[in-house]
Amino acid sequence: MKIKQIIAKALAKKSHKKISLWKNNPIETQKNVFTLLIQEGAKTTFGKNHQFNSIKNHNDFIKRVPIRTYEDFSDYIPDMVNGKPDVLWPGKPLFLAKTSGTTAGAKYIPLTKESLKYQIDAAKSALLNYIYTTGKSDYIDGKMIFLQGSPELDYSKPIPSGRLSGIVANYVPSYLQKNRLPSHQTNCINDWETKVDAVVNETIEQDMRLISGIPSWVQMYFEKLQETKNGQSIKDIFPNFNLFVYGGVNYEPYKAKFEELIGKSVDSIELFPASEGFFAFQDDINSKGMLLLLDSGIFYEFIPADEYHNENPTRLTLKDVELNKDYALIISTNAGLWAYSIGDLVRFTSLKPYKVVVSGRIKHFTSAFGEHVIAYEVEEALKHAIAEQGGSVREFHVAPQVNPTEGLPYHEWLIEFETKPKNIHAFAQAVDTKMQNLNPYYFDLRDGNILREVVINAVKQTSFQNYMKSMGKLGGQNKVPRLANDRKIADKL
Repeated sequence: MKIKQIIAKALAKKSHKKISLWKNNPIETQKNVFTLLIQEGAKTTFGKNHQFNSIKNHNDFIKRVPIRTYEDFSDYIPDMVNGKPDVLWPGKPLFLAKTSGTTAGAKYIPLTKESLKYQIDAAKSALLNYIYTTGKSDYIDGKMIFLQGSPELDYSKPIPSGRLSGIVANYVPSYLQKNRLPSHQTNCINDWETKVDAVVNETIEQDMRLISGIPSWVQMYFEKLQETKNGQSIKDIFPNFNLFVYGGVNYEPYKAKFEELIGKSVDSIELFPASEGFFAFQDDINSKGMLLLLDSGIFYEFIPADEYHNENPTRLTLKDVELNKDYALIISTNAGLWAYSIGDLVRFTSLKPYKVVVSGRIKHFTSAFGEHVIAYEVEEALKHAIAEQGGSVREFHVAPQVNPTEGLPYHEWLIEFETKPKNIHAFAQAVDTKMQNLNPYYFDLRDGNILREVVINAVKQTSFQNYMKSMGKLGGQNKVPRLANDRKIADKL
């Protein structure tokens, strides 16, 4: 065993012990995080405006601090962006992570000295945990690739800003820098298709062992590699590639195609990172669900999904959550985000320890008829149909058809098949039956003859890629929403 692997295994053991301490004391850990956050927050403009000095417990916090989205911080964000200290967190942010907003243009998420440390530590912990639980450390001695956005930062404002991946790239440990690809120059290419070609050129002769990125863009990279190597499997191009790290979307719809492209099964680790914080990672490659990170400067609250739009929704802490229920994830962090709704729905798969899956987005759902279908349900229905009827799927989008030219309304599934099932109608029936099993509201609408069976529309190859390109969002961390409550995306597809 090489020296790097020996050191990595020692670090993995140390990391496991640290995780075990808070994993075995989850409620107490979250109480301590809450107390520390309130103490620090009391020193800020936000804390003074919300009487943090009088907050002694979670009930006090609920009374003083309402749930907020990014737009609701409009009284504070401009001052922070312009370099004013002690606005949301003591001092000034080190960086601002720039993300695409839905209603307010660009969003600037603060990254403080404290929060950035946890972002980096969480990513390292995920990889070290893999070494500890599997005993596999070979990837340390090979090359690693992280398909991401540009690492270039904007220094035109008092606080430098850029994509989270670009900011974090500046903190990659020196012992991994020589292993990391692509080069800084290639990462700075903005046009995604040009960038993928450059990444292929840089990596095709390398000993790639770990590959990370959003599945749809990694698939594009694999296909470019195959095209360059006259159809060779990825396992022949990269014989030592054995670990795929991903986040952002469910891997299941892509898994069959990935195994076909790779030519073998490889281990995978799911991550749950965002500009607002690194929330969870998959700590067991053999079971679904990601370990919720409870000692990383984030205090979690959970609102039952069906109460989210209520004026005074129930705000639960960790001790009150239940299995297999959908909750809107609310966070308060050491970056100065207070009772912040990140827009994700989570579902607990385990309470000992606390593990979650991302079950959807609050704004991404289909409910034109009151059914409130979420991502988890459509992904499970699709997985069921593929298992029963065959075929493989590259991308898909679900939208309501409220005013069909004839017959009852329906849900339209626009699917870019990699391999079409033999019988599209039977495939649609399988999807529809599973949807009725998963969603009681959808069952009632079908049973009451208000909706007809789902309609599958098989769109042409590269339709989703072309759509993203037309929107200027090809590559990086961008992805097409699985669901919509209107037909803006569906009609363009």
